[in-house]
Amino acid sequence: MEGAFSSGGKMNTSTNSKKNAARMEMRQRKLDAGFMVDQFPEVTGIVINMIYSQKGILKSLPRVVNFFPGSSALFRIDCLNKACADGGFDLTQVITGMIRNRRKAAKGDLSCEGDGPSADHSTIAYEVAIQYV
Repeated sequence: MEGAFSSGGKMNTSTNSKKNAARMEMRQRKLDAGFMVDQFPEVTGIVINMIYSQKGILKSLPRVVNFFPGSSALFRIDCLNKACADGGFDLTQVITGMIRNRRKAAKGDLSCEGDGPSADHSTIAYEVAIQYV
């Protein structure tokens, strides 16, 4: 049974290979980013509340993502569209800018950066809250 946020079709071998390569690249990017405790020792936690929307799906999906001192310092949220390759929402610049200016809250909107069935196939409306020492 397909999930509410699936593309409805089967992926071909080329798509699977692309998704596997994207996963391996993401693992390396997380390793390269290091841990929050090392990069941002003044931060005790980050909470991202978002509303995920996908073209063709009427119901939006609320999501909450938490980052702790032991989390990777790469603040990227995966796209939920199964047909999306190398997609997601990169909040790294938003969050590092907030930390640099010691801001506690911010909100905005982002479109998925990946290759999907159509341009701008998924979006999020986000609110970021950062707790400091």
